[in-house]
Amino acid sequence: QVHLVESGGGLVQPGGSLRLTCVDSGTTFGLKIMRWYRQRSGKGRELVATIISDGGTDYADSVKGRFIISRDNANNTVYLQMNSLKPEDTAEYYCNVFYEGENYWGQGTQVTVSS
Repeated sequence: QVHLVESGGGLVQPGGSLRLTCVDSGTTFGLKIMRWYRQRSGKGRELVATIISDGGTDYADSVKGRFIISRDNANNTVYLQMNSLKPEDTAEYYCNVFYEGENYWGQGTQVTVSS
């Protein structure tokens, strides 16, 4: 069973930083490919960042150079460090894993970038 819980969202000014956290209550976390998605108001869900079991990462072009995804396998946790935030980063952010044929999502955490 997989249960993902995100935290760390909030209101931040343009240029600021936030760190999102996602904890996976399931097992074999270290083997899982973990992803962060976001959904802006009125838009579909988009992939932001991916991290595989050996720590390899990939990013959407819109966040490359600003966001960093990382993982702590000992604590079943994946992070998204978001720097140089822009108003267009405002969205609900979701942690995701596809595991044993099922797609699992967290409840989401809202990030608002505004002055």
